Amino acid sequence: MELLDIMRNRRSIRKYTEEDIPEESLTKVLQAGLLAESGKAIRPWEFIVVRDRAMLDELSGCREGGVAMLKEAKCAIVVIGDADKQDVWVEDCSVAMTNMHLMADHLGLGSCWIQGRLRKADADTTTEEYVRARLGFPENYKLQAILSLGMPAAKPAAYELDKLPMEKVHYEKF
Repeated sequence: MELLDIMRNRRSIRKYTEEDIPEESLTKVLQAGLLAESGKAIRPWEFIVVRDRAMLDELSGCREGGVAMLKEAKCAIVVIGDADKQDVWVEDCSVAMTNMHLMADHLGLGSCWIQGRLRKADADTTTEEYVRARLGFPENYKLQAILSLGMPAAKPAAYELDKLPMEKVHYEKF
């Protein structure tokens, strides 16, 4: 399968079956994240793999309104970046997330990017504070996002290339 086809087929999946994620597939998803490009090859990210059902349920409350897909997910990968190590940790972690998102789809897994940075759990608590309190990562590590993983209950149709908003592409000048 060509890379553009993989990108066309990748969709956010929020409903999962009860089927477990093969261990080999999870390893490949993590490897894809670890292979991501990084400014000056600093690789400021760390991944926290969460499989514990009770913790996944608890993490589903990390955003205002909740993130119900974590209640069905078989696994979540919490992506954090060391802000002391890299000034572009946000970008670096985003590249790692994207690699994992694409690999998950390529392997037949469903995944959904759950934004953590700049989000609130409730009026008084940020999503980062909520997740840090449960997973114990140090203050210098900042939450980028959570990637939920599971076997997809349904698969939406691929994006159609002829329907892409090409008017958003500018050549030479805006």
